[in-house]
Amino acid sequence: MQKSTSSNNNIFTLRNILWFAIPSLLGLFFFMTPIPYKESFSIPIAILKDELLFIIGDSIHKIILAIMLIASIGYLWVLLLKPKFVIRNPFFKALFSVAPIWGILRILGFVFALMIYFQRGPEQILNGDTGTFVYNDLLPTLFSVFIFAGFLLPLLTHFGLLELFGTWLTKIMRPIFNLPGRSAIDCLASWLGDGSVGIIMSSKQYEEKSYTQREAAVIGTTFSAVSISFCLVVLSQVKLDHMFIPFYLVVCLAGIVVAIIVPRIPPLSKKADKWIDNSDKTEDFEAIPHGQSVIKYGFYNAINTTNKIEKPWMIVLEGIKNSIDMIVGILPIVMAIGTIGLVVSTYTPLFEWLGKPFVPLMKLLQIPEAAEASKCMVVGFADMFIPSILASSIESEMTRFIVAAVSVTQLIFLSEVGALLLGSKIPINLWELFVIFIQRTLVSLPIIAILAHFIF
Repeated sequence: MQKSTSSNNNIFTLRNILWFAIPSLLGLFFFMTPIPYKESFSIPIAILKDELLFIIGDSIHKIILAIMLIASIGYLWVLLLKPKFVIRNPFFKALFSVAPIWGILRILGFVFALMIYFQRGPEQILNGDTGTFVYNDLLPTLFSVFIFAGFLLPLLTHFGLLELFGTWLTKIMRPIFNLPGRSAIDCLASWLGDGSVGIIMSSKQYEEKSYTQREAAVIGTTFSAVSISFCLVVLSQVKLDHMFIPFYLVVCLAGIVVAIIVPRIPPLSKKADKWIDNSDKTEDFEAIPHGQSVIKYGFYNAINTTNKIEKPWMIVLEGIKNSIDMIVGILPIVMAIGTIGLVVSTYTPLFEWLGKPFVPLMKLLQIPEAAEASKCMVVGFADMFIPSILASSIESEMTRFIVAAVSVTQLIFLSEVGALLLGSKIPINLWELFVIFIQRTLVSLPIIAILAHFIF
């Protein structure tokens, strides 16, 4: 139903406009505005992350170990004793009363962390390329990102910005990607900052019934794009720093094509368009009433969101809860799944075997050193950086370019994004993640290879 002019005017008060403008601009600044930092550029939330890690120093590993201990003991405590004050509190219940598989992974993650902290245990876990890498390098970064992203995320999600862009972009996102317009914000936050930020946003939007099960699964596996800074790291590893512009253009084009095709085939296409509680989606909140201006209706939706804010301190409290929820709930899962994935890729030939079927396709695409390149195709499921490490020894520049570009467009890797997705409430399982990973590889590889032939 079209909103009346009088109702539009009633909500456009100075108070509502300021509540929309100031937090939204701060959100855009923290999450999406590159600023000069240490002879380069970075977004403020990434700078805050780095500065916090510098201040904490080596104590970060003790903090992470303590968090994993709390997560594990909390799970066992609730499982065995079922304390009433925890069960009756929605926040603590969600934090500690988790499904058995997640409880087991929490305990396993803590055990792995304990081994690495005290340097006692199998070499396969202690290796610098497996458990030690996850514990020493990945988890501190995620810990710091979770603190700031969780606390500051309401600036993007609670003050009308998503409603504004959701309305403006729905005519682009719906027909092309079959997604709500607001999902473009997730992609931008990932692209300019970090893929984990996009997943955090998607998960919270799903929990708040802004995304259906299908939309959350598609956005989490498709739009949590790799940041520009990580692309630079990958290119540096394969010694192609000078080719950043053509590389990123190829990655963007391949990524868009993959985002159009993969969500339209199973398993993503089979996900239900229902809310988190399995209730039906009855209306499209971004639908534009007949005869209404897109620009004006976008502003109406944004300002109407701030008009409903009665207790601002509740939003601050929600930001704090977001951070705690992610730190306690996700860090142990990443530790467990990331370590297992890297152990498998490092100590078994599994990913090499899985890569062999790609050899005929690569030869068909006339990719030099196809046999060597095929080893890099599936190993990225364990960690996105491994393909570029393996590809650095390949002589052909074109092949190194292709491997690096494919590894970036694959998106899903267990040491971070995969573990984050599995640890979230987004309805996706390990097997589905692997299938989507293969689908993304099969779709992106021919596109990237053809474009590479034009470039080299």
